Amino acid sequence: MKPTAEPIRPAEIEFVDGGLRSKSFDDSYFMLGQGLAESQAVFIAGNRLAERFAQLRPHEIFLIGENGFGSGLNALLAADCFEQYAHDTSRLRIFSTEKHPLHRADLERALAAQPSLGRWAKPLLQHYPPPVPGYHRVNLSDQVELILMYGDSESQWRRAQVRVDAWFLDGFAPSQNPEMWSSGLLNALGKCSKPGATLSTFTAVGAVRRGLVAAGFEVEKIPGFGSKRHRLQARWPDTQCGASGYSISRTGTALVIGAGLAGASSARALAERGWQVRVIDREGPASGASGNHAGVVYTSPSSHLTAQNRFYQTAFVRTRSWFERYGFPNDASFGRLNDVAQWPTSEKHRDKLLEALRSGAWPDSLLSQRDDGSFVLHGGGYVQPAAWIGHLLKHPKINFERGELRTIHNGGSALLTDGRAIESDAVILCLAHHTATLPGLEWLFIKKIRGQVSECALTPESAHWQQAICHGGYLTPSIEGRHCVGATYDLKRIDHGIDPKDDQINLDQLNEFLPQQWTELGGENIELIGHRVAVRCQSPDFLPQAGPLADPTSLPHTLSDRVYLNIGHGSRGLTHTPLTADLLADQISDLSPSIEPELVEALAPERFVLRKRRRDPNWRPVRPSGQILRD
Repeated sequence: MKPTAEPIRPAEIEFVDGGLRSKSFDDSYFMLGQGLAESQAVFIAGNRLAERFAQLRPHEIFLIGENGFGSGLNALLAADCFEQYAHDTSRLRIFSTEKHPLHRADLERALAAQPSLGRWAKPLLQHYPPPVPGYHRVNLSDQVELILMYGDSESQWRRAQVRVDAWFLDGFAPSQNPEMWSSGLLNALGKCSKPGATLSTFTAVGAVRRGLVAAGFEVEKIPGFGSKRHRLQARWPDTQCGASGYSISRTGTALVIGAGLAGASSARALAERGWQVRVIDREGPASGASGNHAGVVYTSPSSHLTAQNRFYQTAFVRTRSWFERYGFPNDASFGRLNDVAQWPTSEKHRDKLLEALRSGAWPDSLLSQRDDGSFVLHGGGYVQPAAWIGHLLKHPKINFERGELRTIHNGGSALLTDGRAIESDAVILCLAHHTATLPGLEWLFIKKIRGQVSECALTPESAHWQQAICHGGYLTPSIEGRHCVGATYDLKRIDHGIDPKDDQINLDQLNEFLPQQWTELGGENIELIGHRVAVRCQSPDFLPQAGPLADPTSLPHTLSDRVYLNIGHGSRGLTHTPLTADLLADQISDLSPSIEPELVEALAPERFVLRKRRRDPNWRPVRPSGQILRD
């Protein structure tokens, strides 16, 4: 797979006389001493935001697109304006690109000089993402959502699937940073504009004006702010004769089948977007593969920024944000997010981690190396999955009940084995490999992987362990007096029976890679006090399947608008499910996804059908009886 992004290089800045200046572009982020006033005049008033926010009807969504997030002044002022004027059920979404984001410490210092924005600076700083490419979702409030798009602006907007109501065309002066004002970028802005969308910028340079006109905008030159004589305002032609055209987030009733990590995350993401969610599980929350006593929040760093590796990275960053936002773990008995130690299992593995570290793809705020040769994945940790699932399901719009699904129909109706029929506006299937046992879904491209975890008794020597360690397997500090050592990876068996040989495999692997910990745990006298077997669900390409359920008999045209999948997380459900839950909740709610289009495509369940068709155009799925699958 080819790289789809480049490492992000943070901004090199200096503070001069209270102002913020870029060393690389030899330009200021805003007028010295007039940053707020300039932003208010050019971007907030220039797009008539107070007036337009006040006109929003209940549940309508206003979407702002911005080039050059910088120190966040424009976005935070827009959030403040929205809170003052908008209806309390309407929402603001801000998609903002930034190729060279500020270091967090620099952003904190810059925002400290703007105390009037402190109410908005706090959540931004709390959830400010590390400098890695992609979309990063930051909830500034229940009504205001910021999606930071790290990377080149032109490529970001060219691929973006958004429809913008107002543009903040910011960035350094065209003479200092011409790529931020290129014709390709301005054409991409036009592609993403709604009829009647407005645009405002501080510059009046002729090349920018001509580029906007060529892109299709109606442009006017007006008096500038401060010492600047002129600036530009623009508008995308309104073909709807003045109709507001604002989006409305879709809401309704949702049915989530399965109460593991995928199901609980999906339910919470939908509830946060206003859906009434009903969660059904045959046995109860965390009863399947998500029910291990402890799990590790981690990922596999790579220097190659392919779509697959970028999903792993983006999912890890998004998961850290979810834990921060929801305040979990809120008790040491549920685990700790105090980093994960990674011991290389071979020279090749060590070289891969070193390449990731040296490439710049993984900043030192996410990955570092210790003097003993091990690596540290910052922000990871170990948690009790059942406690996390319970935490996610505690929401007034989520109801759980026991039940087993018999059949599902594309229209959203579900029939349970006890005869109950449930109608809903959307269904998410989170049943892991059991999804392929449902009538009509036997064709799903998944594989089963048996894994056994060994639970070992706490010893006086192991009581001091604080961090989870990944090696050939993993080892967690004790939760409720037991350590988890795991886990086997068996593609040849799918039974759930406890196998003493698997416990020995886990302990032998621990002895091979972590002999000191093996000794402290008891060595040859390690006391096994439990085991757990689960059959994981894995996709052929190791990426989850998250998106609308496909009709394999009619692709590439037919996708369900009622039934969705969230499966195939393998052994990394803790790390992967928050991102896939956000994706599904956005899709179901008719919102522009808060993850990149290439990752949406990489996760789409229909990808396997399309690949199969390319190899064999006559392929059609069959039932176990050999009959062609039909509706």
